[in-house]
Amino acid sequence: MLTQIYEVIDAETASAVSRIGIDHVGAKVGDGSRPRELTVAEARVVMAAVTAPSKFSALFLDSHMYRICAWIAALAPPIVHLGADVDRLMVGHVALIKQRFPNILVMRSIPVVGEESVAIARDHDRFVDFLMLDSVRPGDKKFGALGVTHDWAISRRIVEAVSCPVLLAGGLGPDNVAEAIATVRPAGVDSKTKTDVEGGHAKDLDKVRRYHLAAKAAIVSPA
Repeated sequence: MLTQIYEVIDAETASAVSRIGIDHVGAKVGDGSRPRELTVAEARVVMAAVTAPSKFSALFLDSHMYRICAWIAALAPPIVHLGADVDRLMVGHVALIKQRFPNILVMRSIPVVGEESVAIARDHDRFVDFLMLDSVRPGDKKFGALGVTHDWAISRRIVEAVSCPVLLAGGLGPDNVAEAIATVRPAGVDSKTKTDVEGGHAKDLDKVRRYHLAAKAAIVSPA
């Protein structure tokens, strides 16, 4: 069971999180205009602090393919996580990014809003190395980092409908990650809000550790 943590914003935290054993240590990367978004230069410092076997995951929320490609080329992260809205960064763009960087693992965020999410996931399946299923507010283009769960029944359908590994996100933390794994049967789980310090965005390392241990010990329900 893969474990993934967002948003790491400094080298000290990146080192501590990777020592816990988190598989994917993630940070937002771009021009630095979004909250807690690192520039390429800042991300390079954080990435260097992630120790093997953990991998650094660079989350790009920008929807402009050529800007994303320039940042990827400059940073060369092990994992590229594409998090822009699926109506703006479309499946063809994702395919072109993967084609340009075939040796980098590509993850695509999929908003879980209803039955249409299954079709969106299927459309992306053959162009990516991972899908990440995340929560979205009704009528809101923004998804992810909301601290709320979504309909796990739809997420389970997606897991069963695609061939690539699926990570489950959306309101997961130490207290509910085992239940989520048993219900959805993902290849991995992601946590941001529920492993932050109370009232802030820094990582609570005790929560991170408990989340990681709970995920690794979780029992996946039979198919």
